[in-house]
Parts: sequence; structure tokens; C-alpha cells
Amino acid sequence: MIALIVVTIMLIGMMCVLAYTLAIYALPFVLALAAARFAYSTGAGWVGAAIVGLVAGAASFGILTVLFATLRAPILRAALALVFAAPAAVAGYALVHGITAEAVPSPVWRQIFCLAGGALVGAAAAMRLAASAASQNDPTS
Repeated sequence: MIALIVVTIMLIGMMCVLAYTLAIYALPFVLALAAARFAYSTGAGWVGAAIVGLVAGAASFGILTVLFATLRAPILRAALALVFAAPAAVAGYALVHGITAEAVPSPVWRQIFCLAGGALVGAAAAMRLAASAASQNDPTS
């Protein structure tokens, strides 16, 4: 019985990590999903659609990282970070709202938690983009 409880807690933790990661990479994930759906609807099949989706998601994140690393104007970098972080913030808000829908009875506190969660996930997404761009510019790597 204790082993089942431990496994359940580990699975819940893994699902939270997966949801957080998908929330951070919301824009590349949505672009990959759209490309996969388009490929499947044009007759690529499941395997072809999965490959197209993976390539589209990786390419979109790579393009955003390269643009963030090469742009020097702070306003353009901020705009690009906002384009990357805004969907992540919305996904973080929705993630926290889904988790707290039944756990937090007060609608005011639920909104406070959701806004804080969305802001933290959006900030984490912007930091992840900046870290990827910084590692790309690092001459030692």
C-alpha cells in the first residue's frame, strides 16, 4: 500500500514537471502541433505528422533563439521575449487555474494564485529563451 502511494506521488510530480515544461515552451509546442495537424490532414500519416511536428517545434525554438541572440536592439529583444513568453504566461495561468479550481474556494485567491502562476511561468519562459541565446553565444561551448 505504501509503495502505491509513493508511486502515485512520483507520477503526480512527473505530470507537474511535464505540464510546467509544456507551459514554458507553449509557443513552439503550439506551432509543432499546428504543423503536425496540417501534415496529418494532407495525408502524411501518424509517423509523418509526428516527424513534421517535431521538426517544426525544434525549428521554431531554434529560430527564436537565434533571433534573440543576434538582435542587438533592446526593444526588439524585449518584443521577441514577449512573443515567446506571452503564450507561456497564458498556459501557466490556465495550468494553475486547472489545479486550483477545486482546491481554492475563494475566487479572489484563485485569481491571485493564477496571476502569480502565469507571471512566474512567463518569466521562466523568457529566462529559458535568454539562457538558450546566451549559451549559443558562448565561445567555450
